[in-house]
Amino acid sequence: MIQLANQPTPHTIWGLSPVEVHDRFWAARGVQVVRQGEAGDLSNEAELFLLTDPHSFSIFRLGQLVETLSWLKPKVLFVRLHNTREQGYHERIIADDQDRFIRFERVYGSADWRLARVALTPRRDIAEMWQRATTAREGWRQLRRTITPNMRTTLSVEGSAYDNSEGEEVAAFIRELVSIWKRPDATIARARRLGDRAWTDRDLDTNGTRFVGSVWVGAGRDLEGVGSVVGPAVLWDEPEQRPDAEELKWGMIEHTEVLSGPIRPKNLTSFQRATKRGFDIAFALFALLVTLPLYPVILAAIYLEDGRPFFFGHRRESRGGREFPCLKFRTMRRNAEEVKQKLAQENQVDGPQFYIANDPRITRVGNFLRKTNLDELPQFINVLVGHMSIVGPRPSPHAENQYCPPWREARLSVRPGITGLWQVYRSREAGKDFQEWIRYDITYVEKLSWRMDLRIIAGTIGMFMGIKPKPKNYAPVAPATEA
Repeated sequence: MIQLANQPTPHTIWGLSPVEVHDRFWAARGVQVVRQGEAGDLSNEAELFLLTDPHSFSIFRLGQLVETLSWLKPKVLFVRLHNTREQGYHERIIADDQDRFIRFERVYGSADWRLARVALTPRRDIAEMWQRATTAREGWRQLRRTITPNMRTTLSVEGSAYDNSEGEEVAAFIRELVSIWKRPDATIARARRLGDRAWTDRDLDTNGTRFVGSVWVGAGRDLEGVGSVVGPAVLWDEPEQRPDAEELKWGMIEHTEVLSGPIRPKNLTSFQRATKRGFDIAFALFALLVTLPLYPVILAAIYLEDGRPFFFGHRRESRGGREFPCLKFRTMRRNAEEVKQKLAQENQVDGPQFYIANDPRITRVGNFLRKTNLDELPQFINVLVGHMSIVGPRPSPHAENQYCPPWREARLSVRPGITGLWQVYRSREAGKDFQEWIRYDITYVEKLSWRMDLRIIAGTIGMFMGIKPKPKNYAPVAPATEA
């Protein structure tokens, strides 16, 4: 769950309230949302009616449900929605008094697993009956009393449910919608596509701002001086420049594809976890034994150029978000962090990473260690103590992991690796590094296997020999938020 701190309400995006955005999301799939007790015209163009209470937002896949409706042809399909988004903690978005993002803050607490319910029907008369009910309980009773058991059925599906009467729930809903809705222009005329995953108001001047990931930018936003916006994120309409909402014309809607599924990390058995851990320990011990004679030489070279310390332990996150010092031989000057602030405008990669060619912070010895990857030898110690694995997602700090919550939770379901898919198969094309990083990490956690680990290790060895590995079936084929 994501709590939005210091944000005024109500918000709109492209002149639409969150309730209207929810309804247009479903309209893009041929489904009209019908709320109990709310009057409104029902469209003759809608293929299905989604019956829900006035305080709920819901997101789920239609595929299995449409198949059931097509085969069994019930008058109403009751949907038990298992809410999969709760992770035993909630997240707060910290913003300043000008509604500007500062950081994410994770707060752990007890899990809040919920079971929501909605209904789907192709029948206009049933939708009208639902509208006339005075309470949700009365509406459900009328459906069961009026429709015989042989003309109704029930299915359970996974999805997300939100309470639209709570600000933090609305914020979480919008963030998920930004991540998974590929074509908001199907039902929102003001939405203008900008790049692969960014959508802005049609009258907005972006002033050259770069968008990374899924981003929605509302009307009247001033982006002058904003170098980049990293998604999933939404910048609401400026209240003083909020446009009038344009009418939804059902007859002109081009229905979009069925909602993509969530990220599903592979569940390993106890035996699989034990064998992977055993392999990590054996490999790390062997690697340390073989490379130990290099340590005195490397330590002496570091000392002669820039003195102590010999090692640098950057704080990274391991499985479950636990922090650990990721060990490396020190390759930068002792005042590297101070210099980094002065070089921030020269960053050459997208996303939260920092990289510039010929980085002046790097020592001459450090440059050699990096080119030969010898600086990472101490990470085998991290493997021995259980912080890391030989193969896994790239280890990254808390600050970087906050940029894409669904990706972060998937990649933190396993230990980070000394090598991995991204390290071996990345294209290094300008502007694609962050996206590829996300997509390769998701591919790894969803398809994790011994065969994949061995291929990655072989690919890593090939890289040291100057052989560029072929991607096989591991090349990213879809944006991370759609995986």
